[in-house]
Amino acid sequence: MNKTYSRVPLSCFVLILSLVSCSQNPLGVFEQFQDIGDPALSGNTVYDSNTDSYTLTGSGYNIWFDRDEFHFLYKEVSGDFSLTANMELIGVGVDPHRKIGIMLRSSKAEDAAHMTATVHGDGLTVMQWRREDGLEMRDPEDEIFAEDGSFQTIRLERKGNEYTMWAAKAGGDLQQIGSQSLEAIPEDALLGVFICSHNPDVLEQAIFSRVELTEK
Repeated sequence: MNKTYSRVPLSCFVLILSLVSCSQNPLGVFEQFQDIGDPALSGNTVYDSNTDSYTLTGSGYNIWFDRDEFHFLYKEVSGDFSLTANMELIGVGVDPHRKIGIMLRSSKAEDAAHMTATVHGDGLTVMQWRREDGLEMRDPEDEIFAEDGSFQTIRLERKGNEYTMWAAKAGGDLQQIGSQSLEAIPEDALLGVFICSHNPDVLEQAIFSRVELTEK
């Protein structure tokens, strides 16, 4: 028996594959991940679409002074935004100043200007920034400390050149940690979540979940 097969144009297959790829973003709301500052130990990001969560592994000496080392999961944004995430470091850790959080960065350069909402391994919660590309971060001029610590949920917002950090404990309401004006970060910038072990010889891990990004 002869069978007749219809031929589907190659362009249709390409379109179908493209649609599947768009509907199954391998990094959720983000676009890329990489190490910033060339840390000695390479980091990685794994996205679990079933739980809509991200596991970040990273090293790095610190995010401070005139250069940074950390692992970054990010996307390019333009204009105002609000990014909220639950975050938790895994295990007891090596250095109490290992840190995770949300960052907006002018570029992938190690000395880029940035605004960062940070939670440390010992619970210290801080809004901190580098005023311009290549400048040293100052202590305490370039940071706002939360009166409390051990927060689970962090939010970073941008409205024009004004940045605001919010934080909440498990089951609690978001409270404002601080607000700061910063003009050095361009309208088009890199926004994401990060991990830094605060020890170049150590890899640490953290889980980010319930990530909500609004671009305005």
